[in-house]
This record gives sequence, C-alpha cells and structure tokens, in this order.
Amino acid sequence: MAGITLSQAETQLALWLEAETSVATGQAYSIGGRSLTRVNANYIGERIKFWDSMVKRLSGGGVNVRNITPVI
Repeated sequence: MAGITLSQAETQLALWLEAETSVATGQAYSIGGRSLTRVNANYIGERIKFWDSMVKRLSGGGVNVRNITPVI
C-alpha cells in the first residue's frame, strides 16, 4: 500500500458515494450554453467497491486468511 490511511480511504469512499447520488439525479446537464457530463455510473460503482474494500482492509475487517502452514 502506498501509505493510504483509514481516514483517507473513508473520505474517498464518502466522495464516491456522493458522486453516485449526484449521477442518480441526472447524468448530464447544461448551464448557460455549457454542458457537463458526469462520469459513467459503472465507473463510480467500481470506485465505491475499491474504496469500500480499502476501508475494510485498513480497519481489519476485510482480510481473509486461508491455508496457513506453520513454519517450525
């Protein structure tokens, strides 16, 4: 990991969840002749999954351990 803290991961997750809410209310809009198209909803979903897994991993809730062989 590149030094990402739990707090940073939680902040990113909150931002992407907010982005999902924004996209749910309208994918694109125009103001004063200018248009804005928001990021693809599928991409936002991928980022939410990524940051959710990072939060779980950094908080100790997302690590699965299998097939441990003791070293003697």
